[in-house]
Amino acid sequence: MNYQRIAQKIFDLKNADLELRDRLVKEGEIGEGYDEEMEKLHNENAKSLNSIIETIGYPTIDKVGKEASEAAWLIIQHSIGQPSFMKKCAELLKNAVDEQKADVVNLAYLTDRIAVLEGRSQLYGTQFDWNENGELVPNPFDDVVKVNKRRQSIGMNTLEEQTSLIQDRAKKEKHTPPKDFDRRKAEMEKWKKKAGWDK
Repeated sequence: MNYQRIAQKIFDLKNADLELRDRLVKEGEIGEGYDEEMEKLHNENAKSLNSIIETIGYPTIDKVGKEASEAAWLIIQHSIGQPSFMKKCAELLKNAVDEQKADVVNLAYLTDRIAVLEGRSQLYGTQFDWNENGELVPNPFDDVVKVNKRRQSIGMNTLEEQTSLIQDRAKKEKHTPPKDFDRRKAEMEKWKKKAGWDK
């Protein structure tokens, strides 16, 4: 098995994702909803990565190296239109983390993203969205003290520090809150149902 070639394939998928995101940020297309071009690319990347996983299992650090393993996680994190793929990867990533072959912080982010998409409270406070007051805040979580303890246990900063970093980055990238909060919320719920997150 040529793991180096597989690692390069994973990098190519990640680079296509980041290039598209950068272009959409420059065009001011990020923020109002899930861009169709981005959704299409995320779904295609998920399909390609799934083929790789079917061949080699989860792309762990020992197989493809730390950078390619991180790149695979990013593709999974963005595969929000593929609930069964995301959940399958979360299981595989958990096993890899247990074997110390993947990053536990990546598992925290993926666990939170799935929880938010399923309408549950997140455990680590990694997922953010705009609220009705036009502020970029963490999606619902159970308790700030518990969240910070969990974050600290895996070497993350506090939720307060992370919130400040996320808000600063959004300003730098000129992200703005949705023009119509209620409409965007309704559209997101409709999209989640269509994608199969309510099953």
